[in-house]
Amino acid sequence: MKGIFSIFRKDDKAFTGLESAIVLTAFVVVAAVFSYVVLGAGFTTSDTAKKTIDEGVKQTTSSVELAGDVVATCTDPTASATVNTIIVTLQLTAGQSPVDIGVDSGAGMLVVSYADSAIYSPEVTWSSSFIGDNDEDTILEQHEKVQLSITVPNTDPNIALLATSGSAENTEFRLEIKPKVGAIVPVTRVTPAQIDKVMVLK
Repeated sequence: MKGIFSIFRKDDKAFTGLESAIVLTAFVVVAAVFSYVVLGAGFTTSDTAKKTIDEGVKQTTSSVELAGDVVATCTDPTASATVNTIIVTLQLTAGQSPVDIGVDSGAGMLVVSYADSAIYSPEVTWSSSFIGDNDEDTILEQHEKVQLSITVPNTDPNIALLATSGSAENTEFRLEIKPKVGAIVPVTRVTPAQIDKVMVLK
């Protein structure tokens, strides 16, 4: 009888193998959960970094650029050598998204500042009109051009001057065109030695 019951004697080997399997499974589950958390956090961080980089590129890359000449006009050159309006034409730079120009300077989508040796105005009055093919909205899109007519700041109620001396000949001035998104577009020009009704500035 002893020989028969010796077959069923207690043996811990099977339980040791089962416990090892449970511990191994637990380690695998914990490692899988940890990996999921780490990868999820990594993807989230990468996505945030990508958005930050994209936004930085948008802010440091010019959305608009000059398209053509800068033109100055004088209402009556025989009466006084003054410049009343500066006209610039803008278009989107290659690969940039559409830009809301707004109807005029009151729309707040685009800000234009003016400076010369005597005057600085952080925001001047301007109006816009699209030229050539366009879809008749206020959004500047690829293959469209918009013309800004910028009013030179007044130092006198009735006369727009580029300098307080009362003479606009050979005067350097600077415009800064600031779209809502994108880098500032600087425009620096010098008026000619003779003020005419229409002048293309170099």
